[in-house]
Amino acid sequence: MLIYEGTKDNFLTSVEQDTIAVEIENKIYERMHRHTAKNEFRAWENSMEYMYKVLNDQDIPSDAGIAIEYNIPQTSMRVDFLISGYGKKEDANVVLIELKQWDELEEVPGRDGLVETYTGNAIRQVVHPSYQAWSYAMMITDYNASVQEGMVSIFPCAYLHNYRRHEQDPLDAEQYKTYLEDAPAFTRGEVTKLRNFIKKSIRIGDNKELIYKIDTGRIKPSKSLQDSIAKMLKGNREFIMLDEQKVVYEEILNEARLSAKDSKKRVIVVKGGPGTGKSVVAVNLLAELTKEDQFCQYTSKNAAPRNVYREKLKGSIRKSSIDNLFKSSGIYTEAENNVVDTILVDEAHRLNEKSDRYYNIGENQIKEIIHAAKCSVFFLDESQRVTLKDIGSVGEIRKWAEKEKAQITEMELVSQFRCNGSDGYLAWLDNTLGIRDTANFDMKGINYDIRILDSPTKMQELIIERNRTSNNRARILAGYCWDWKKEGKNNPAVYDIQIGDFKISWNLKNTTTYAIDEDSIHEAGCIHTSQGLEFDYVGVIIGDDMRYENGRVITDFNKRARTDDSLKGIKKMYKENPDRAKKEADEIIKNTYRTLMTRGMKGCYVYCTDQRLADYLKECLEIGKSEDEK
Repeated sequence: MLIYEGTKDNFLTSVEQDTIAVEIENKIYERMHRHTAKNEFRAWENSMEYMYKVLNDQDIPSDAGIAIEYNIPQTSMRVDFLISGYGKKEDANVVLIELKQWDELEEVPGRDGLVETYTGNAIRQVVHPSYQAWSYAMMITDYNASVQEGMVSIFPCAYLHNYRRHEQDPLDAEQYKTYLEDAPAFTRGEVTKLRNFIKKSIRIGDNKELIYKIDTGRIKPSKSLQDSIAKMLKGNREFIMLDEQKVVYEEILNEARLSAKDSKKRVIVVKGGPGTGKSVVAVNLLAELTKEDQFCQYTSKNAAPRNVYREKLKGSIRKSSIDNLFKSSGIYTEAENNVVDTILVDEAHRLNEKSDRYYNIGENQIKEIIHAAKCSVFFLDESQRVTLKDIGSVGEIRKWAEKEKAQITEMELVSQFRCNGSDGYLAWLDNTLGIRDTANFDMKGINYDIRILDSPTKMQELIIERNRTSNNRARILAGYCWDWKKEGKNNPAVYDIQIGDFKISWNLKNTTTYAIDEDSIHEAGCIHTSQGLEFDYVGVIIGDDMRYENGRVITDFNKRARTDDSLKGIKKMYKENPDRAKKEADEIIKNTYRTLMTRGMKGCYVYCTDQRLADYLKECLEIGKSEDEK
């Protein structure tokens, strides 16, 4: 969607007359019905003055096309600045510029393409400007038929006009080299360099022709993207579908094809407990539908599964347009109706109403996803709701599907491929923790390695050994009862969790793939870095938020860490409605431990800070065993 569009002459005149920011603001309201924040308005005023200086060069053609805040079709991504025209050989070119107000940043070791800077009134980790510019260019190239068929080349770069570069600058750190090569970053005092970059590609004006061509181009995945994901999936044993998974996959594939053909809305709900293969089905659908020319995206609220599955597909490739297939569930707040062919929502139970880091954008993620897609597929397990903000349920999905007049199909994956091929362990766990009554009072006949250990050190030793023999498929997880120390976020020598002589750090913030990083065996993951993922073995530390008292398992939300937002607002709720607060907190805390204790396909080793809970769990394991088994 074009917001501001014109020629270079139009742009220069608007800046000279001090109307450019107002023009952009008015166009955004006219086309997106969105009001502009004051800080965004000021940013335009500032950045456009700098772009005026850059473009005020007679060698840049006066009728070159200009687009500002260009909304990439069928996404909520907005490109700051585009310049279109032709090169010396009349080749069609577009220069894409990502503008930044930043005046300083720090590199983030170990995290691909991320930097740390002050933005949004706080120090945050965000993508490197060159990565952002490159990824936007790849998104347009990979999905726009006009670019693919018209042989339009896109040249991305970043312009940090307030940033003073110096020797050994973190902006230029070695870890960002691959992105800087494809999308150079220009800084304060480098107007001439940026002009020269533009003039390499834009020598003849196009009077906005190429920008219009891109904006109206049909959306379809490029052949190179189709080939890449097919090649990455082929032969990857982790994504081979079995039995019931294949049946569900084929049914969803058929529904998605029908929606692409007749443009009728279809909503599919796939229920399934831990280990039923929901993610395996989702990734296979992503590959096949992309191969069939559909604009298809895998989305989730929690970043952990997106990051891990993306990395598993990419393998050793650091820079790949595969990244654009995996998106956050909060990107559809401004999406138009039916702009995406198929959206595959993994871990749909984790969806929220509001989006963004402050939870203040949009109305309802379920509504927005259904609205944006011709076919939306929600994979969920209602027993994995682990924060007060989680709204994903079959009922909520049905409600919004009916409002969008969508055809609704419900399916279920039952066979447990995790937990050693049996759902008996899950039933025992639900009964034991008091989540629901089942007939599974014991583990008799259930082939699953569950152990309750008296020492966290012993648990750690066992998990490290299991990790060594299981090809890096064991991890230590813990309930969120220990604060995440600020000074230790990137330092494994800072121990957040201390129990007697036992010490361990929470998983480090300088990586997004804790679940598959080799060194993370020496760190503890939490619910947010492990949900939606699976291992062969897990060691789980149950903290003081779940104990055994007066003959039953009880929970205590006051024992959760201050740095945990899962139960944010529970104390206020408790003052207003104590019974509701206790019920909500009890469900979330028990669901959290149920989720942690079902991440292991083959075994789970548990340490409890509450000795009575440990004794109770041991007793439940002993029930039904013969004297020889005890």
